[in-house]
Amino acid sequence: MKKTLHLLLGDIEVDRDLKLLLTIGGLYSLGIFLSNTFVNIYLWKQSGDYVAIALYNISIYIMQPLTFILAGRWAKKVDRVIVLRLGVVFLSLFFMTVLIVGEQAATYNMMLGGLLGIGYGFYWLAFNVLTFEVTEPETRDFFNGFQGLLQSLGGMIGPILAGYVISRLESFQGYTVIFAISFCLFISAVVCTFFLNRRSAKGDFRFFTIFKERKRNKDWKRILYAHSFQGLREGVFVFVISVWVFITTQSELALGTFNLIFSGFSFLFYYAATRLIKPRMRKKAIFVGGLSLYLSLYLIILHMDYTTLLIYAGIIGFSYPILFVPYASMTYDVIGKARKAGEMRIEYIVVREVFLNFGRITSIGLFLIAVSFYSAETAIPYLLMVVGIGHFIIYFFVKDIDLKVTEPRKQPAVAKELSEEKNR
Repeated sequence: MKKTLHLLLGDIEVDRDLKLLLTIGGLYSLGIFLSNTFVNIYLWKQSGDYVAIALYNISIYIMQPLTFILAGRWAKKVDRVIVLRLGVVFLSLFFMTVLIVGEQAATYNMMLGGLLGIGYGFYWLAFNVLTFEVTEPETRDFFNGFQGLLQSLGGMIGPILAGYVISRLESFQGYTVIFAISFCLFISAVVCTFFLNRRSAKGDFRFFTIFKERKRNKDWKRILYAHSFQGLREGVFVFVISVWVFITTQSELALGTFNLIFSGFSFLFYYAATRLIKPRMRKKAIFVGGLSLYLSLYLIILHMDYTTLLIYAGIIGFSYPILFVPYASMTYDVIGKARKAGEMRIEYIVVREVFLNFGRITSIGLFLIAVSFYSAETAIPYLLMVVGIGHFIIYFFVKDIDLKVTEPRKQPAVAKELSEEKNR
């Protein structure tokens, strides 16, 4: 067992809190990937309307940054583990509510989206703050990659299992079973939070101070604008591609297979990116990952069938790790070197989240405007070509950042956790 852990982790010491946080992250990933892809399809089958799905997703992205701000204030006043626990509780409540409203979910789409956004806000604020506190520049690439491995593993198991269950049961029974399993996984994650060591914070919450910091810190401004363009792509892509796969195949199992291929490639390349992308290679990796993500889009725009969609899944499964492992590490390094980072690390993470979700809201706002003037089938391909360039533009903001990060040491310091669910 120890040899297996050493092979996976390298020379990294794994303490009790790290194991618990990775367990919580694993339960989160499996619960989200098991169900979240299929919530959009659940709403689509009930409404047949892109607008209903768009409103569900924009509700998530409106409530998530608002909750981040509230969670940031609370994290300065109370234990951050409690904030993490609140996130998991609200995610549990989301799935419980989906089970209660059942086949009327499309009617309550904005309420459900808001509830999920609140859960994301509390969860990711606490998770990201804990990451920043215990990782160092020399170990961030490793831990970003390892968290990506967990997410990819959840992405491999969850969607294909959910797709199989849903396709085997009649009507919406399969959806009920899958949402119930996700609910149980999040309840398990809640239990795990009670074993984490308490982590308190001191000081006032000074959101606007760090919001204005971009005027004097050019690297911070570059990272924030990069996150806005990251969100520009994510907003629409998070639901359109899944709906396209379902419309093309009329099969939840086919959608599960799409996600299996995507997550399988991600699993392999997160491991490779963790081991091979050194700090000096980060910018080149971000360029390659962003460019391949954008160019792959034209495969399905020019000729969309299920085979092309599966090829697309493989390409983005390669591209996401190449982009996000170095990009996430650069983000934390910029924050770590910023003014009063130790005292105001929570504010830095909250401001970053606001810019990210501003991009997502803008993306879905453009979608809603486009489909109000043109049919969805006409508007969506052109819109994807516009917002899809977002991840490639990240490179042009980070290319001038000079952090002078050293290579990993033979015996790196203890570090901890990480980042977020990927879209398509």
